[in-house]
Amino acid sequence: AGVITAVLSITSVNLHAAGGEYQFKADPTKVLGAENCKECHAPIFAAWEKTHHYLSFSAGTGEKPAMHRTDEAKEILKKMGMRSAKRDLCVQCHYTGQGTESRVKTISGTSCESCHGGGADWNKVHSNKEDSMALIKSEALGMIRPHNTYAVAANCFTCHTVPAEDLVNKGGHTAGSDFELVSWSQGEVRHNLQKTEGKQNTEASGEHKRVLYVVGRILDLEHSIRALAKATGPGTYATRMTERINRVLGELKKIESAGVAVGAVVSAVDAGQLKPGNAATLNGIADKIAKTGQAFASGNDGAKLAGVDGLIPGSDKYKGKPYQP
Repeated sequence: AGVITAVLSITSVNLHAAGGEYQFKADPTKVLGAENCKECHAPIFAAWEKTHHYLSFSAGTGEKPAMHRTDEAKEILKKMGMRSAKRDLCVQCHYTGQGTESRVKTISGTSCESCHGGGADWNKVHSNKEDSMALIKSEALGMIRPHNTYAVAANCFTCHTVPAEDLVNKGGHTAGSDFELVSWSQGEVRHNLQKTEGKQNTEASGEHKRVLYVVGRILDLEHSIRALAKATGPGTYATRMTERINRVLGELKKIESAGVAVGAVVSAVDAGQLKPGNAATLNGIADKIAKTGQAFASGNDGAKLAGVDGLIPGSDKYKGKPYQP
């Protein structure tokens, strides 16, 4: 019971971290670095090296320049009055930071620990193949495991909504990407190699893609509302986040019409509250959506969600080609 309680507590922290100040996806004081994962997960490490997540920091000759060397990044930095993209705000999404509370060093692009949590507390436990309870114990110590779809995918939306008002209004950064969970998770970032012992990078099953699609829309709504909660006044940032919320609401209504019960998520949003300077109320709405979304993710295996099949993007919409050994 103690382990289960700990897991639920950690999951709650991961889900609601975005409600506070914009922060690192993984605690830099607990980050070990992707090399610590390579020994046991070499094929997954190889897949990661082919992604934009990796190349944002380590782009080589002939590749698109590393993110911090692009003209766009330099222009944004100039407008923001910042010296380096490998420091300050940019590290929180484009890179993996490691260090102390007062000094963080950029060590790689978005990496394993960006999604699964800093490994200092759980890595050795997770690596103990002799312990049949290793994965459960690791989760209790802070590891975000793939089976926890909502918590893992939440890390995607903490960045892809770009919840930073000044970065958009002052720096000119794009106000969020067109992130959609199925098309992005099944493309170049796919690393589903564990069950085949590294022999094949398999696509998610049809049932799981149904869950990913619905959960992705719920997460998009939650984090778009959290992003709007950070708006202090009118401007491009507040306008784009409001537009994003309304777009996702429309997509969730299509899901509801397809026979999948997400009405509670839609009804949680009061259009009159979608305005800048309303952080407490908006984060409260997002918290309700998060709880509903987590319950949906853990309570559905996709078998009864066939109604959304016509809404799910096909393989032609996947972002990049997945690595194959």
